[in-house]
Amino acid sequence: MSLVDLWRKTHTIGATAVVMLLTLTSCQHAKDDQTPQAPQIPFERYVLDNGLTVILHEDHSDPVVHVDVTYHVGSAREELGKSGFAHLFEHMMFQGSENVADEEHIKSVTETGGTMNGTTNRDRTNYFQTVPSNHLETMLWLEADRMGFFLEGITQEKFEIQRATVKNEKQQNYDNRAYGRAFELITKTLYPYGHPYSWLTIGDLEDLDRATAEDLKNFFLKWYGPNNATLTIGGAIEPNEVLPMVEKYFGGIAKGPKIEPLNIPSFELEQDRYVSYYDDKVHFPAVTLSFPTVEKLHPDAAALSGLAGILGAGKGSYLYKNFIDNQKAISASASHRSDELGGEFFMFVLPYPGVSLSDFEKDLRDSFDEFELNGVSDGDLQKFKARYETAFISGLEKVSGKVSKLAYYETFANDASKASEELDAYLAVTKDDIMRVYKKYIKNKPSVVLSILADPDGKPARPDNFTIPKEGPNPYPKTDYSNLEYKKAEDNFDRSIKPKAQKAALAKPPAYWQAELANGIEVMGSEQRELPKVYFSIRTKGGNILDQNKPDQLGITSLSTAMLNTSTVNYTEAEIAEELEKLGSKISFSSSDLYFNIDVSTLSKHLDKTIDVLEEKLRNPAFLEKDFARLKQQTLESAKSSTKQASSIASIAWNRLLYDADHFKGTPITHSIPTVSKLNHKDAEQFYNTYFSMKGAEIVVVGDIDKKAFLPKIEFLTELNSPDIDRPKTPKTPEYEKTTLFFIDKPDAAQSEIRVGYLSDLLYNPVGEFYKRFLMNFTLGGAFNSRINLNLREEKGLSYGAGSYFSGSELPGPFTAYSSVKRDGTDIALAEILKEISNIQAQGITDQELTFLKNAIGQRDALKYESNSQKAGFLSYIQRYNVPKDFVETRQNIINNLTTSEVQKLAQTHLPMDKMSILVVGDKAKIYEKLSALGYDIVELNEEGGPI
Repeated sequence: MSLVDLWRKTHTIGATAVVMLLTLTSCQHAKDDQTPQAPQIPFERYVLDNGLTVILHEDHSDPVVHVDVTYHVGSAREELGKSGFAHLFEHMMFQGSENVADEEHIKSVTETGGTMNGTTNRDRTNYFQTVPSNHLETMLWLEADRMGFFLEGITQEKFEIQRATVKNEKQQNYDNRAYGRAFELITKTLYPYGHPYSWLTIGDLEDLDRATAEDLKNFFLKWYGPNNATLTIGGAIEPNEVLPMVEKYFGGIAKGPKIEPLNIPSFELEQDRYVSYYDDKVHFPAVTLSFPTVEKLHPDAAALSGLAGILGAGKGSYLYKNFIDNQKAISASASHRSDELGGEFFMFVLPYPGVSLSDFEKDLRDSFDEFELNGVSDGDLQKFKARYETAFISGLEKVSGKVSKLAYYETFANDASKASEELDAYLAVTKDDIMRVYKKYIKNKPSVVLSILADPDGKPARPDNFTIPKEGPNPYPKTDYSNLEYKKAEDNFDRSIKPKAQKAALAKPPAYWQAELANGIEVMGSEQRELPKVYFSIRTKGGNILDQNKPDQLGITSLSTAMLNTSTVNYTEAEIAEELEKLGSKISFSSSDLYFNIDVSTLSKHLDKTIDVLEEKLRNPAFLEKDFARLKQQTLESAKSSTKQASSIASIAWNRLLYDADHFKGTPITHSIPTVSKLNHKDAEQFYNTYFSMKGAEIVVVGDIDKKAFLPKIEFLTELNSPDIDRPKTPKTPEYEKTTLFFIDKPDAAQSEIRVGYLSDLLYNPVGEFYKRFLMNFTLGGAFNSRINLNLREEKGLSYGAGSYFSGSELPGPFTAYSSVKRDGTDIALAEILKEISNIQAQGITDQELTFLKNAIGQRDALKYESNSQKAGFLSYIQRYNVPKDFVETRQNIINNLTTSEVQKLAQTHLPMDKMSILVVGDKAKIYEKLSALGYDIVELNEEGGPI
């Protein structure tokens, strides 16, 4: 995850009816090719007597429903010394309530074939699930029980386990991750001492250590009442049927205390604040600039997003031109974020090692001057609006996206209809708006400048001039948690009875058409008119396996493919990027194990122009020396950085153990450094001319277009150079005579990485033994409530997440059990993983587990075909594996006929405990002695997974 991804990340952990208002909104533009038409999100709004706001969105395009409960409480409602409560509650509220047993919430959702999660950010916590529509009442029962009956489920034991889980999460996502400390330092430096945004959503672990179960109860009573929540339901519903269910389960829950708005005074930085730290997990140093800006829904928020896009989004931006294109940095970007109490304009650059961060800070500030001198062009504005329009429409492909929009605006604007107006607000931004907000919030304004050092002796942009305060006067309001009283709901029904599902609506795979062009090009398409979007992909034989033909040119496949994302004979890379950004379209070339892949996405009104760009890229790739030099440098430096983190070390070493270093899937990325160093742009061009072929290509198209219209647009593909491609044979993979523990020392690693498994010889088969192994593994490690995850995460608090899987394709793939675990529990975690594998062999699974497996897997189809990308994946799957048309029914029969004895036999056959490889990456000084006591032969490896 990049530094900007960490910054953008919403902290995700991976809960008597009186109609006061009825609103049906739509935002409709005249049908004009030049005027974007904002998609409608119709809804109905109700408020119950207890203050619960209910939003209903009816959408029968798929037999699914999405249920979201958003509580208007996040980390900003915490206080100094008592942080992390909102996020901890996100964990706790999945742990059962008075009528929902421990682990039953997650189990109940999974058993429907559905998905669920919860997220916490500064200002709100939400719990959501997408399930087949016949299970809606069960979801309402679950959500209402944790809203009104959660306190009965709190125990000290649950509290301790979830507190341990949060600590593991902090270690995994912050302490053990590159750049993980960056935003904790930024927020503590940017915001005044005691400000609700001056700590991370996950909180300070010391605060959680001091917290008691009583603290949690008070926090719940204050913030989790129905009058501080919005229930949003979308999908295949009938509002007149849903409202009585909502009233039944939520209407009797007592109103919570009155919630007053959080009034926080604005602040300004008096001068630039410089802070820095050394991070031993990074290869690239970093410089970041953070400016305080405006709260969400502020009139200037959209223009600030436009400014960020012009400065740092895409290949036409100032930061790309000034840092990446000229090979000064591997990455650079700008973003704007607005939250309820304020916002941040954020810029960062990751220079190549060995540079002056002081110079890079100056270059960042010079980019401001260059922007101001040039002003905002028509093209700049067009690109920003096109990007936003495409992103907005893409966010509405699934009912979950629509529900999320409605919930957001109801929570923060008290008006869900604003969701349909959002696009208009961004498309109304002018050039003057963008320049005005630049001068108001950025130009000559103080900022926080953070330097992240990759070398302990490195120098920051400037010496630190700010010390983060740890004590002092706190002018911010405190919450009164006195006189809080729990009032249990009075019902005329028995809440302990779980609702029964209604008859399931049939989930139908997407209808599709087929065609064949010259050169054996196969095309499959599915016409979908719900949104004005088109997505298509091209997959052609080739891929990274071709590196086996070029042992003296390791890395040539991915480099040559990446060159197709750059310049053509007629246009520079910047010119092509400019055109695509103005359309809001994307074209990307990549290589996977066995294929070259082209992915194209666009609004349907821009399809012709987007295909024109694609044709130019395929007919006239330039393979310029300048473009190649930049990609080559990025490749080399990325390879050098690959052994900085325990997780990446584990991935590299695991592949090497499974496949061996001579196999293209097992070759450590660091082994490509000597060969890539010798490559030039002519090598890439020769590779393309030799191996890139459209013969036998497979094309999938989904969206707002039919067969008759699409086929002529891609006819040019039949005219391209199409040599015959023979994939090379791969070398034999290693065989291990007995289970062995391989160990790699990563000094001071906060967590240990564990991998257990072996390389199978089974090729992928969608309806054969391969599929049956997948079913067997579901109970072992294939779901949140699998044995491995429940053991390590929920019972012992050793990990933030653990599981296992079988993988494979036209090539054999491995069985892998995995986890990142707390350092001092490494030996226990490994022993427990091995125990769970042994147990499923020796005892199989229970009848209850088999029933759960059949329900969970058997009902998943309802959620499989909702978005264009899901439909495209389905068609691509049929193409790639030539599966029979009735494979969905065949799979269902396999599930229905599965027995506990068959599961046990599958485990005994496909989990060879006597020939497993075990890999542990961690701090030898702290964990090696305990691992030795497990009794396995231990072989120490280097950071590439090779012998020491």
